[in-house]
This record gives sequence, C-alpha cells and structure tokens, in this order.
Amino acid sequence: MIERSEERDQAIKAALPHVPALGWTRAALSAGLADLGRDPLEQDWLFPRGPVEAIEAWCDLADREMEAQAVAEDLASLKIPRRIRRVVLIRLEQAAPDREAVRRALALQSLPWNLASAARTVARTADAMWAAAGDTSADFSWYTRRATLAAVYGATLAFWLQDDSEDYAATRGFLDRRLAGLARFQRMKRKA
Repeated sequence: MIERSEERDQAIKAALPHVPALGWTRAALSAGLADLGRDPLEQDWLFPRGPVEAIEAWCDLADREMEAQAVAEDLASLKIPRRIRRVVLIRLEQAAPDREAVRRALALQSLPWNLASAARTVARTADAMWAAAGDTSADFSWYTRRATLAAVYGATLAFWLQDDSEDYAATRGFLDRRLAGLARFQRMKRKA
C-alpha cells in the first residue's frame, strides 16, 4: 500500500511545473516545496526513496483523480468495454497538461534499478481503472483483466506521448483498435 497524505499531494502538485525543466529530481521537489513556502528538506521525509517514490505517489494521486472523475461521470450505464475505454481516456485527458512530466517519469522508471517501482505503479493503475469501471471479479480473471489492461494502457500511453493530432484523435483510434483486438481475442478464446 502506498502512503497517502495531503502534504505529499501538495508537494507533488507544486513540483510538477518544475519537472519539464529539471526532470523528476530532488531539485524539482525542492523547487515545488519552496513554492509552497515549505522547507525543501521536507522531501526527505515526504519521499524517503527520492524522486522515484514521488513518481509513484504522483501516479497514485492521478489514479485517485481518475476514479473520482469516473464516479462523477456515472459510467454505470455503459457496458464494461466502454467504461474501460472511458477510464483510460480520463487518465490521459487528466495527464495532458503534464505530458512532459509523464515522459520524464517513464524515462526514470525504465531504468533497470527502478523496474520494481514501474511494475508497482502500472499494477496499481490497472487495478484503479478496473475499480473505476466497476469490476467486482474475485476469481482468476481479476489478475488476467489487470494484466491485459496494463498492456493496453502501456501501449496507448506510449502512443499518446508521440501523438500530435488534434484532441489526441489518433490516440483514441489506437486505443479503440487495441480494445477491438482484445474483444476479438476473447471471442476466439470462448469459441475454442
């Protein structure tokens, strides 16, 4: 379980504007805390594992914000595939103002010594997406659904980072193709 606190959320939000220039670094965290009028050394107790822990906390904050928006949109009237599509798009829409911070977070998490952090982050995000979509499974499908969605979301996120189309239309098409392919695979699996 990840530690959650208002102080951590505030520090992350304050650091985000500094990340495009400074990366996910102690300098960005210090600058954000200074903007809040707080001691930059607070980052040592807020994020004891440094910037990588701040990225995990940021992703957790983004998951919570995505879930809150999904609840506000009342997705219950949609079928599950449409709910999943919507929660992925919510997550990308909310990340759009901080696209460079996402890019830099992925770069830092892709380093070999940070792969465990990256795995925890993507697992929590996939779980949050399914929770936001109303998944209540408690059997083996709980795992397979999350693993599959993590792969779809990861591919879509990578595509989104390169997408310069208006309103990310190309990303929406990419996501739709991934979800359609997954639906075809599920149908074939049921027939077999």
